[in-house]
Amino acid sequence: MSNLTRRTFAGAGVTALSYSRILGAADRVRMGYIGLGNRGDQVHSGFLEWSDSQTVAICDLRDDYLDLAARKSRGTPARYKDYRALLDNKEVDAVVIATPDHWHALMFVDACNAGKDVYVEKPLSLTVVEGRKMVETAERTKRVTQVGTQRRSAKIIQEAVDYVRSGELGQVTVARGYEISSEWPAGIGDPPNQAPPSEEEWDRWLGPAPKVPYNPNRAYYLFRYFYNYSGGQMTNIGVHLLDTMRWCLNLESPRKVTAMGGRYVIKDNREIPDTMEALWEYDGPTMIGFMQLNGNGSPGNLRGSEMELRGTRGTMFISPGGWEVVPEQINELPRGVNNPIDRGVQRRRSARKTVIEPRVAKGSVWADAPHARNFLDCVKSRAKCNADVLTGHISTSATLIGNIALRTESLLKWDARAERFTNHPEANRYLHYEYRAPYKL
Repeated sequence: MSNLTRRTFAGAGVTALSYSRILGAADRVRMGYIGLGNRGDQVHSGFLEWSDSQTVAICDLRDDYLDLAARKSRGTPARYKDYRALLDNKEVDAVVIATPDHWHALMFVDACNAGKDVYVEKPLSLTVVEGRKMVETAERTKRVTQVGTQRRSAKIIQEAVDYVRSGELGQVTVARGYEISSEWPAGIGDPPNQAPPSEEEWDRWLGPAPKVPYNPNRAYYLFRYFYNYSGGQMTNIGVHLLDTMRWCLNLESPRKVTAMGGRYVIKDNREIPDTMEALWEYDGPTMIGFMQLNGNGSPGNLRGSEMELRGTRGTMFISPGGWEVVPEQINELPRGVNNPIDRGVQRRRSARKTVIEPRVAKGSVWADAPHARNFLDCVKSRAKCNADVLTGHISTSATLIGNIALRTESLLKWDARAERFTNHPEANRYLHYEYRAPYKL
């Protein structure tokens, strides 16, 4: 099917011998692609920007997606409907996995065990347990890995990270990301369940997920609206934003999380909320928030940015076209000083000053080609990628436990080392699910 589908798809120096085995002839990386609709097609295009990337194998359940990928490729790639057959191809050095979220873990683990380096689209996993298994497998097999949080390879975001980490903003206590989309009133619609175009294909699309009646909204891009296959916009867009904010602030895993929201205004057959806000507390202390809103006419904040990081000396606003720093006014006198009413207020106003300069930096956060370039370089050098699997797991897990807080209506305390909730045993059951037979992680 596309970016979706499948049962059937379902360090240091490198010796000359291993280098040859990894690259093949002419210093090229021979790539295989699993999932080629929508996002998979976009990632494929990013890799095709580079002449040392050769598409040698493609895999999808849909012939039209395979046809499109073949036309774009240099040469004639081998075509597959079963991802395991692609992994058996000895000509493939590395694979791109751009299927629906619920297939990422199985394909990633199989690819690593087959000796392939792996670029996997975000979010890394559907569950926290899957993500940890992926990290462990990559470490055991010593594979080069990249997760599709492309902002990690965007020069403008790298500059923003350097600026925030320089301390110019002062102590950043609050950061927030926004996802605003106009879906009211129709949303994704509410089509009835119906017979699938192909029973076999539907079964292969579901893979490890529960067997349910076919519904048109459960496939293609719209699978993101159902928890069996995705974490919704929290993990689709939220992981990009949370990953960027925690990178700027040099944070690892949260210690607490809570969330509120629901299906407030849109009447369709989705399971994910149309309106929600999650809040994570990190060491620092720092709070990071993600807000999903329904709308189109007005931005989430006055600057219309995707993200804002509020420090004691200034605030950074990050948007798809760059970032801006707005200085804060510092009050040098405390409240109540010499306070016969207005006189004290006036003194405090006269004591305000700015201690940093405003700044604007332009550049795109979209970085498919640079992210692909980083992966290709690391396949050759065996260095760690900008968004390796552990980095992706830390950011993805935060969004996944945000969804668990929403679904359990809880304030959850998180033990990042054990990857368990310490104050709500029942919430731990959402950390994984039982795969449908015969699938096993």
